[in-house]
Amino acid sequence: MIKEKLSFVPEAPGSYQMLDEHGKVIYVGKAKNLKKRLTTYFTGSHDYKTTKMIRSIHSFEYIVTNTELEALILEIDLIKKYRPRFNVLLTDDKSYPYIEITQERHPKLRVTRPMNKTNKHLYGPYPDVRAARDTLRILNRLYPLRKCHKLPNEPCLYYYLKQCLAPCIHKVERPTYAGIEREISRFLKGETRDVVDDLKQKMFAAAETLAFERAQEYKKTIDAIETTTRKQSVNLDDLSDRDVIAIVRDEHYVAIEIFFIRSGKINARDRQIFHYYLDPEQPALDYLMQFYQAYPIPRELLTNEPALLKQLEAVFETTVKAPKRGPKRQLLDLAETNARQSLSEQAQWLKQQAEKTFGALDQLADMLNIPTPYRIEAFDNSHFAGAHPVSAMVVFTNGKPDKQAYRKYKLKHTGRQSGDTEQMKEVLYRRYHRMLLEDSIRPDLILVDGGIHQLNAAKSILADFDLTIPLAGLVKGSDHKTHHLMAADDTELELDRHGKVFALLAFIQEEAHRFAIDYHKTLRSKGVYATILDNIEGVGAMTKKKLLTHFKTIEAMRAAPLSAYKALSIPEKTAARIKAVLEEEYKNR
Repeated sequence: MIKEKLSFVPEAPGSYQMLDEHGKVIYVGKAKNLKKRLTTYFTGSHDYKTTKMIRSIHSFEYIVTNTELEALILEIDLIKKYRPRFNVLLTDDKSYPYIEITQERHPKLRVTRPMNKTNKHLYGPYPDVRAARDTLRILNRLYPLRKCHKLPNEPCLYYYLKQCLAPCIHKVERPTYAGIEREISRFLKGETRDVVDDLKQKMFAAAETLAFERAQEYKKTIDAIETTTRKQSVNLDDLSDRDVIAIVRDEHYVAIEIFFIRSGKINARDRQIFHYYLDPEQPALDYLMQFYQAYPIPRELLTNEPALLKQLEAVFETTVKAPKRGPKRQLLDLAETNARQSLSEQAQWLKQQAEKTFGALDQLADMLNIPTPYRIEAFDNSHFAGAHPVSAMVVFTNGKPDKQAYRKYKLKHTGRQSGDTEQMKEVLYRRYHRMLLEDSIRPDLILVDGGIHQLNAAKSILADFDLTIPLAGLVKGSDHKTHHLMAADDTELELDRHGKVFALLAFIQEEAHRFAIDYHKTLRSKGVYATILDNIEGVGAMTKKKLLTHFKTIEAMRAAPLSAYKALSIPEKTAARIKAVLEEEYKNR
């Protein structure tokens, strides 16, 4: 289907959208030549992460544009709309604080995380909220803008401290506010000498009149200002606002380092590292486009990749430069050094992870005599005394949890007579029947929780579907933890408890068990078991809530002595009736 569709794709610029088996957009890209770009995804070999994405693609769509720039703008709009899981996304939790002068009739200062770059009264960014709030505290001492959210009917303490003009009782004209805003703007641009000199004069005057507490407050403010300005150590004589952007790549990743230069000083930094799929330029451009759509962009960008960032110049009102020498070049070199360090750290971390994950996968493949299992699906069942059984499937891709692929099942086979084997058959039937119907991704290995009986149950289902997917069982020891592996031919394979394979398999088994138990608890919290209590005479809503809050489970209620019920102020006859019903229910299971 995909190959047939590729033959109709034009050799034109545009944006393309990759879709999964459910029609959900999982990746958005842009291309100068749609046909060439899309063809590269489905031909040749790729690295692990690109292979993972391609295996998730069920179909694709595309939109032709007139120019590559139009394709870029459309791509960013679609990324913001669909938030595809394989794209570089500007997340809400990765935002920088600014100080804002609000545009109200009576303005005030506040710390904000803007997602609107059009506000002209933003100052920053600051490296963190604490730095922004420290600066805000100083400004609120120095400049008498209002501090309240809503104007009160009478002046507050700030008015008497001369830190507010009290617009609640006095008429304050706009020119007065405009003058204060200009002073705040100069202060935030680093012009603090006049402010400090004025505070020192006030401090000495207060000391001469023996107003030592007031003098101490002035000193604290002076120290705070000097500390805030001293934190920024890299300076430019040119006080214009600019961002320094360094982009560095290796064969799989791109690192971006941004220095935010405000009033000639490094105000904050942003560091990102992304994996790229085929196009090494796309992640950096995507991230920066999203970033500057959300945050104020300075008039000048300094970069080591001017050709790439020229597209930003075309979209936003800014200038892109690549300095060759001088202080600006030194700043760019510093940013580039930090970006290379990010890539180096990432390479070392990936090497360690590869040894833990891909090394373990290769060893597991050797043990089972199968191809490397890049996608593993593991199953675990959970129930309460045979009743209300559930099952869970966890998926590990490249040795790591792929939580978006996890699935949970409410099973129909109940009672102890059926046991885990029938429940295992049911969940495997449902999973792989649907896989065949939807022609979705097949696993490289199926792991079941248990030994020979569970394996035989799994074999029968795979045989019914004529599937030849590798299969193994994870057997627990007397401590209910991973002990050994059972191959499809019923061979028991011992595991080195200190080895990589054991660590991976134990993690998979624990994760499957956790996911199943969590689902079981969720059902219980929704009242699956509480229905047993509804038909017991003398047990109303309050008593039922009291019982479930105290005992947590029906099994705990059944096992508890009558004295435990008495402690909850439940009458003895009612308690005896509850225990009798629960005991009878238990025997019938």
